[in-house]
Amino acid sequence: MRNLKVTMAYRGTNYHGYQRQNNGITVQEVVERCASKILNEPVTIHGCSRTDAGVHARAFVFHVETNSSIRTQGFIRGVNGELPDDISILKCEDAAPDFHARFSCKGKEYLYRLHCSESKDPFSTDLACHYRRKLDLELANAAAQHFVGTHDFRAFCSNCAEKPNTVRTVYGFTVENAGDEVRMLVKGDGFLYNMVRIMVGTLLDVNEGKIRMEDLDTILASKRRVNAGRTAPAHGLYLNRVFYDMAELTNETK
Repeated sequence: MRNLKVTMAYRGTNYHGYQRQNNGITVQEVVERCASKILNEPVTIHGCSRTDAGVHARAFVFHVETNSSIRTQGFIRGVNGELPDDISILKCEDAAPDFHARFSCKGKEYLYRLHCSESKDPFSTDLACHYRRKLDLELANAAAQHFVGTHDFRAFCSNCAEKPNTVRTVYGFTVENAGDEVRMLVKGDGFLYNMVRIMVGTLLDVNEGKIRMEDLDTILASKRRVNAGRTAPAHGLYLNRVFYDMAELTNETK
């Protein structure tokens, strides 16, 4: 039995998230169908994470066990030939038998894209959040540093009432300008449900003066979702990188 480690990218607009479910088409079911056809056996793929409806991925890792002797390049070409245009296999390699895309993962990096302009951009529809205000980069970067470090992020989590452990470590959070687009990059050892989107939404509230930057530590300490800011829209969020090496994870975010 072989264990293949596979990296893919997808545009999440047309999917009800990554994980298979009964109420809509998902990335997992589409990829499993195509991979099963190429491997000539029914297979289940095991993803590194769950992404919500509308969320995208630039480098999502999954593993799949197979009896097939197909070459890794043949897997990439074959599955890509079956997949729709909004999902692409980027890389495939043989992995150790005990490699698990989720449980071997040391951390992740997320990207959030904002199109900051009075006018919407028809070329970024569903790919970036349209934000009509100017974002104060200096303020946003200063505010984002309150999230860096090891904290209890319960206040920045949706539906976490029954979750026993909401402590996470954020290794870096940067806010960068690229023309009319602002890109927020955050990486950590793990993220709670909607955590990145709530952090982004809170930074937007800080930008608009609805939340004071000096209150962010108090909001964290409160552990109450009601005290944090809005939840930013799903379509601006991307799973950007997945780390299986602690040294790479803890390096400065770029």
